[in-house]
Amino acid sequence: MADRSTAVRPFDAVLCDVDNVIRTFDSTHLEALERIAGVAEGTTKKVAFSPETVGPLLLGRITEQEWVASVAAGLAGLAGLVDEETGWALGTALLESPFRADVTVLELLRRARVRVPLVLVTNATLGLERDLEAMGLTELADEVVSSARVGLAKPDRRILELGAARAGVRPERCLFVDDTEENVEAAAALGMTAVHFRAAADLERALEPLFT
Repeated sequence: MADRSTAVRPFDAVLCDVDNVIRTFDSTHLEALERIAGVAEGTTKKVAFSPETVGPLLLGRITEQEWVASVAAGLAGLAGLVDEETGWALGTALLESPFRADVTVLELLRRARVRVPLVLVTNATLGLERDLEAMGLTELADEVVSSARVGLAKPDRRILELGAARAGVRPERCLFVDDTEENVEAAAALGMTAVHFRAAADLERALEPLFT
């Protein structure tokens, strides 16, 4: 059974992002297709993750395939950058990019969860549950707050407040970990201990007081 004693702690819950923190993506295939199509590396992601294109996906308003269609249309709309078929291929390659979980991050989060609740607070698609299952992580956290399921996306303070509520603690008693500076700033504005994640060492340093 988890040891969640009432001893003095630096924070009472960990709220953690998923993408680019817990899991990383391999863009090798997408980049190869961009080279073949004569498209600058990163162009597909720039189009795909623009607010107007990715926003509806992260709020659960469109499916992943509808997002791919938007990406293809966006690429074709860049002065006819690519044809529709190539746009679909690039969007699909992005959607189907292989991913893996960072074992060091997982170990740290599992250690932390012994002491405090762990809640995943993530901007995600409706396929998040499928992806967590594929990585064997359905039991990683106490709760999962997915933007596509709750209709709120970071940096909206309401999804951060919801994460704290799911953990059963006040926002100012949460450690928040995210790879996006804008989200980190939003968490800090709520009084959370906010960590801008760049590598597992950042998480390790933030959790160290919990383990001593």
